Amino acid sequence: MAPHRGVINEDERERNRKKLAVRSRVEHIIGVIKLKFGFTKVRYRGLEKNANRLFTTCGLTNLYILRHRFLTA
Repeated sequence: MAPHRGVINEDERERNRKKLAVRSRVEHIIGVIKLKFGFTKVRYRGLEKNANRLFTTCGLTNLYILRHRFLTA
């Protein structure tokens, strides 16, 4: 909800902080998927093939994000 004359009460501020925390994590992961793995365009190859590519990319993204933990272990 838009603030009245730029005034935000503490309840709205707390809700915005929670949204921001979730949004920042999700946007970082989506950025990795799009930039590192080239998932910017989807070809129409069938739902099963596109779903398989998405699941594989998500798994590789998890490994990419956690690569520093694997290298130090």
